[in-house]
Amino acid sequence: MTKIRRSVIAVLVLGAFVAVLPGCKKNDGPAERAGKEIDKAADKTGEQINKAVDKAGEKMEKAGEKMRDAAKDGKK
Repeated sequence: MTKIRRSVIAVLVLGAFVAVLPGCKKNDGPAERAGKEIDKAADKTGEQINKAVDKAGEKMEKAGEKMRDAAKDGKK
C-alpha cells in the first residue's frame, strides 16, 4: 500500500512540475489548452487513486481487527 501511495505522490509532484514550468509564458494555442486539460484529468485521477488507496487501507485494517478478534475467541 505504501508503494502505491508513493507512486501516486510522485506522479502528482511530477505533474505539478510539468504544469508550473511552462506557466511562465502565456501560450493559448490548441496544444497548450490540450495540455491543461490533460493536467486537470491527471490531477483528478490522482485524487481518485488516493481515495481508493485510503478506503482499501481502512478495509484492510478492519479485516485485520476481525482476524485478531477471531483468533482471540479461538483461544478461549
